[in-house]
Amino acid sequence: MKFFRSSWFNNAALGILALLISTSAPFNPAQAQKIANTVAVFSGLDKITGRIITFDVYVDETVQFGALQVTPRVCYSRPATEATKTTSFIEVDEITLERKIRRIFTGWMFADSPGLNAVEHPVYDVWLIDCKMDSSVAAPSSG
Repeated sequence: MKFFRSSWFNNAALGILALLISTSAPFNPAQAQKIANTVAVFSGLDKITGRIITFDVYVDETVQFGALQVTPRVCYSRPATEATKTTSFIEVDEITLERKIRRIFTGWMFADSPGLNAVEHPVYDVWLIDCKMDSSVAAPSSG
């Protein structure tokens, strides 16, 4: 029984020591910084034609790609001094043959892991490539 107590004590002490070391590192606010961009850049694959296109979508605007409507709600990137981490919260709707709109995807996409949360549809695939502050596409009118 004495061995059990000392083993437990040693493990607890090591756990507390590890916790103290991990939390005593100075907080670097630059590591936590994210940049809210105004444009999300997507790639879309039309599986019928085999054509891949790249298209820009302003945050909170909707762009149609085939039968899909893509709407980014936010698009975050990191400063150039940090590891690339580009994420966007996306909503994708499908226009059915009956002309009804059906939500087929709502969630986060990660540019560095395109297969993780790409939109996979029988005819179209859509995935996030990048986020940026401006586009050669005209900004939507605010009216």
